[in-house]
Amino acid sequence: MVTHPIQQPSTVTAVPLPRPAHPGDVHALARALAAASAEPRWREHLIGRLGPVRQGFAEHVRVTEGPAGLYAELLHQAPRLDRGVRLLAGEHAAIAAAIAALQHAARLPAVPAEELRAQARNLLRALDRHRQRGADLLWEAYQADLGGEN
Repeated sequence: MVTHPIQQPSTVTAVPLPRPAHPGDVHALARALAAASAEPRWREHLIGRLGPVRQGFAEHVRVTEGPAGLYAELLHQAPRLDRGVRLLAGEHAAIAAAIAALQHAARLPAVPAEELRAQARNLLRALDRHRQRGADLLWEAYQADLGGEN
């Protein structure tokens, strides 16, 4: 059975593929977590690394959601992807809330560094899972299933 891949949406050709956050921003956040929390200004450094992650993620949401977003175009071309798109869109609010909560907690001196590290590790895992799910959805959308031919 031959199925044809859907056409790549114009959104993909107009802008780079959306990413949950710029990889450099996420790596900078991970490096900030690896630094000793006893270092002077560790919290300020952590807060400073969260800003670009938050902005990058907001840009990702802007490019993917909405009537002219990548998700809408994917669903127009391939309605079968509805469940995956809903899952990804649902993750947006949770990830944005996790970023905001971590930024808020980092500004509170009473919050222990280990608690901040745990929140940040959870955030990094959520971003990585979201990135992988998005990549899997795009692969599913554009793959050509050529199996089963004789």
